[in-house]
Amino acid sequence: MFPPFPQESARHYTQKLISLIEEGKLELVQVSRESQERKGQGLMIGCLVCWKKALNASEKGKRILLYAVSGNSKLIKEASGVQVNKLFNEEVIFVPSLVSPEKVDNALAQNDKEIHLLTDEINKLSLVSKTTQRYKDLCQQRTALTDESLKKVFSLYKFTRFDGKEISLNNIIEKHHGKLPPAGTGDCCAPKLLSYAFEHNLEVVSMDEVYYGRNTVHKLNGFSYPPCDERCSYILPDIMGIEILYQDKDIVIVNKESGLLSVPGKGEEKKDCVEARLRKLFPQAPLQCAVHRLDMETSGILVLALNPDAHRILNEEFARGLVQKKYIALLDGILYGKNEGHLELPFRLDTENRPHQIYDAENGNLGITDWKKIRVEVLENSVSGLKKKVTRIEFQPHTGRTHQLRVASSCSKELGGLGIPIVGDSLYGQCLQGQRLMLHAAEISFWHPVSGELIHAVSKPDF
Repeated sequence: MFPPFPQESARHYTQKLISLIEEGKLELVQVSRESQERKGQGLMIGCLVCWKKALNASEKGKRILLYAVSGNSKLIKEASGVQVNKLFNEEVIFVPSLVSPEKVDNALAQNDKEIHLLTDEINKLSLVSKTTQRYKDLCQQRTALTDESLKKVFSLYKFTRFDGKEISLNNIIEKHHGKLPPAGTGDCCAPKLLSYAFEHNLEVVSMDEVYYGRNTVHKLNGFSYPPCDERCSYILPDIMGIEILYQDKDIVIVNKESGLLSVPGKGEEKKDCVEARLRKLFPQAPLQCAVHRLDMETSGILVLALNPDAHRILNEEFARGLVQKKYIALLDGILYGKNEGHLELPFRLDTENRPHQIYDAENGNLGITDWKKIRVEVLENSVSGLKKKVTRIEFQPHTGRTHQLRVASSCSKELGGLGIPIVGDSLYGQCLQGQRLMLHAAEISFWHPVSGELIHAVSKPDF
């Protein structure tokens, strides 16, 4: 993952805490039995620098330092006779694990013995052959028991989201279509720290995680690392409300989920959007911070500005055609004929059927798009189980008309389109139960509004 918040301030405090541990003024305390696999290994120490707003005009806001360690077997505590707040001259809170080690052990206990017996027998058989049916059956039994134990552990985890609402790990697993995350998900520093901050209505200023322990192939003692791809990338987008692909002091690039508005619509029910969620995390962002928009049903890369100057400069880049974008889509059928092409379609808003767009050779604005056929593949409906052949397409739009790619796909070949709507398009095709619009903004290239460097962001579709 890309670090979702600035790291500099928090890095100062993680290094300070490590120094205090090595001086004996703070301690890493073992609070549960250490597994043989983890013995002697290091851990991550995370710091979240937060700001607590004043409740009224007569008070001042104050900075709060949140600390956590990875895993659920160790905690940070003060050494005897030490007052931690005086060590930092700040309010310091050591955030515990979201679930106690005892509860995790109890959830694992039921299948633990049988899993170990199966493992012993599998290890013996592996010395002879790994191709026997007996070996395969035992491996399958162990996997089923391990998944059952993981589900029991995961059912214990609940997080506080960016908006103060609660979300369980089971809720997040459902959004991943039942695919289980690795063991230990929820025990990294970032979810503990962010969940605590959001629960107590604290404003995040900076976050950093430092590896502390013996050097490994992947981590060096004292070095900072972003939240992990294996576990944190699975849960942090749902805790934070958005998935951050890149951020600095001027811009944020997010991977928008399908079904979420880019900007607020009319009415209370349409206030939830990327802009609103971003301002929860970055309160200094302008009221209108999105530099461009994606349809609510479209997923993928969206660029937002954190200050008015960055917003203005990026708007100018889009207006001058300096931004390059690529989309991936699945067409609802097989596209025959040539494998790439160039489309120029005039279309406009159907004023009697908003927000539908219609072909209009006389009054329409031109939508210009290059396309490339990637392959024909089989798509299975997650609800009905029905399978059908679809065509994976790469689009490169050269204009930014409303519904441009959806119209280019669905418009008949006689009028210059591809003649096949995008899968899940409720406006120009059909959206069956278990489907979504299979259109994803996969790449963007633009010039950074302040540094001038070329920024190239990539986001793979989840279809």
